Amino acid sequence: MRSLVNLDPVAHAFVDSQLRVTGSTAPSGTSLYLGRFDEHERLVAACWVGSNVVPVTHSEDHGAAFGRALLRQRRRFASIFGPSQAVRGIWSELSQGRQRAFDIRAHQPLLTLSREPQMAGSDVVRRAVHSDFRQLLPACAAMFEEELGYSPLQHGEAQYRARVDWLIRSGFALLETDAGGRILFKAELGVVTAHATQIQGVWMNPQRRGLGLAASRMSDVARLALGVAPVVSLYVNDFNERALSTYERVGFEQSDEFATVLF
Repeated sequence: MRSLVNLDPVAHAFVDSQLRVTGSTAPSGTSLYLGRFDEHERLVAACWVGSNVVPVTHSEDHGAAFGRALLRQRRRFASIFGPSQAVRGIWSELSQGRQRAFDIRAHQPLLTLSREPQMAGSDVVRRAVHSDFRQLLPACAAMFEEELGYSPLQHGEAQYRARVDWLIRSGFALLETDAGGRILFKAELGVVTAHATQIQGVWMNPQRRGLGLAASRMSDVARLALGVAPVVSLYVNDFNERALSTYERVGFEQSDEFATVLF
């Protein structure tokens, strides 16, 4: 599995991070791995299956095979995400099951940066500390609701609070605050491996939007992320032209395409 992930450690950063935590592909809790093997019994594609489904392949055919296997499991999932062709293959089969998608984001550029950002930073973004939790939690929830249309605190509040707390304790929650501690901007290193980080949860306080501040804050985030791993990545909806323009100004370039199916 490790050699398969290492073929594209940026695109497969999520599964790489899972292997780092578990140290094994053995089933853990409700999560497991599916694999496809060639005639020499070599692993050629894999798929992580937990609350989400994440393929370790770029092949639509391999994805379709995993989709058929998932149909037989009769499980429910929160999302499918990863390289777009593989996600498309999984969904082509899984869509025939009982679970219906509420949104399909078929084209999400995967952007990467492996050098100093080309735009000057603001030097105001820092790592969150424990005392930021009270203000950070509602900011994270607000970003989530803007992106997905419902609050993460409605179902599984304890798990979401634990996730935000873990991000702070790990040094992966990044933010800008005013003198009163109010969150002005925030982002997280939601996935971290030795090869790459993946930025998630980018959010600007609504009162600060439209002022041209996002690019300098993202430049700060990128510099902090590059201190953790040699490549910083993120993926974004192709229709979010403002975000794409911001990331381009910082120096991000497209390296691949992701897709996400949301349930």
